Amino acid sequence: MTTIDEIALQLRDKVLAAPRAGKRRIVALAGAPASGKSTLATHLAQVLCAAGCQTQVVPMDGFHLDNKILAARGMMPRKGAVDTFDVNGLMSLVRRLGCDDGIYFPKFDRAHDISIACAAEIASDCDTIIVEGNYLLLDAPVWRDLAAHWDLSIALKVPEPILLDRLVKRWQDHGLPLTLAKRRAEENDLINARVVIDKTISADVWV
Repeated sequence: MTTIDEIALQLRDKVLAAPRAGKRRIVALAGAPASGKSTLATHLAQVLCAAGCQTQVVPMDGFHLDNKILAARGMMPRKGAVDTFDVNGLMSLVRRLGCDDGIYFPKFDRAHDISIACAAEIASDCDTIIVEGNYLLLDAPVWRDLAAHWDLSIALKVPEPILLDRLVKRWQDHGLPLTLAKRRAEENDLINARVVIDKTISADVWV
């Protein structure tokens, strides 16, 4: 079985060979919930930095709508669905990543279940940015327009049964009993995963 470190090393060369439209290279890493995006993004950034290419990860999760907004709209049970993110805010950031200086971006605090504005910044010596998230390659209004800004796009393809097992384990790790963990995974996360699987546009690299 190929390890995540081996996958990161294989992707490193593809990233370094990718031409860039701006002074920074922008890489999209997309996949369903529990497909391993965040872990792979971190490993890929590490091997790129080790190769002398200063790299940062920008998670899409910073653009979660606040719980108060979701509750007012009756959408809390569907948090994580495509319409529970500020896609226009994400687009505004992505447009700036390639060339602008003085860029700050929001990060999602999972412990407090809230997005924090301007929680991180793009370093002045950053050469490559990996944007990671579920819907970065989604074939839907506004979302599909993000594709014009990727210098390289990577999509993760993980079988649904594996996703379900990981999602259930994730909720158990958050303290839910098995029955509730399965319900939460099947009634929300797995639905979102199917949207990603069914509506992902073509990527430059599939893993």
